[in-house]
Amino acid sequence: RARGGRIRSVGMQSAVFLAVRHGGRMERGGRRRSEPEEADKGRMKRTIIKDWKTRLSYFLQNSSSSNKRKSKKAGKHRNYFRPSPEEAQLWSEAFDELLANKYGLAAFRAFLKSEFCEENIEFWLACEDFKKTKSPQKLTSKAKKIYNDFIEKEAPKEINIDFQTKNMIAQNIQEATHTCFSAAQKRVYSLMENNSYPRFLESEFYQELCKKTPISRITQGT
Repeated sequence: RARGGRIRSVGMQSAVFLAVRHGGRMERGGRRRSEPEEADKGRMKRTIIKDWKTRLSYFLQNSSSSNKRKSKKAGKHRNYFRPSPEEAQLWSEAFDELLANKYGLAAFRAFLKSEFCEENIEFWLACEDFKKTKSPQKLTSKAKKIYNDFIEKEAPKEINIDFQTKNMIAQNIQEATHTCFSAAQKRVYSLMENNSYPRFLESEFYQELCKKTPISRITQGT
C-alpha cells in the first residue's frame, strides 16, 4: 500500500513537474512575444504623436501667416504655445470650444488629416470666410471656387452631402448670397461633431495635451 502510495505520489509529482515546466515555457514564450509587442506599441505611439506634431506645426504656421497679414501688431509667438492641460480639457465640453481655439482648431485639422477627411474642416472654414465676404464680386467668385473645390462631382476635396443639396447649391451660386452653402455647412458641422470630434477626444494626441506634463511647446518657429 505504501509502495502504491509512493508510485502515485511520484506520478503526481511528475505530472506537476511537467505542467510547471510546460507552463514555464509558455510563460517565457509569452513574455518573449509580449515585450516586442509592447515595444512596437510604444514606437507606434511615439510615431503617431511625432506625426501629429509635424502636421500641427504646419497648420499653426499657415494660420499665423494668415493672421500676420491681418494684424502686424500681433506678437510672433502669440497664441501658438501649447495650451495648458486645463485649457485643452475645455475643448471636450463643446465642439465650438475646440473650433474657437487656434491651437485646438489646428490640432483638429491635423487629426482629420490623419483620418483622410480634412476636406470637412476645410469646407467649414471656407464657408465661414465666405459668410464674412462683403463685396458682391468676391462673393460670386468665392462661391464658384467653393463649389469647384468641394461640391461638384469628382471635386478635388469633395464632401459627403446628398445629391439634392448639391443641386440646390449649383442653382444658388448663379446669384450668390451669404446663405448659398448654409445647408451643406450644417451637414458637415454635424458630421464632424458627431463622428470626428468624439474620436479626436479619445486620440493619443489629445490625451497627451490633457496630461499635466507637457510634451513640448509648439510655436510658429518650430
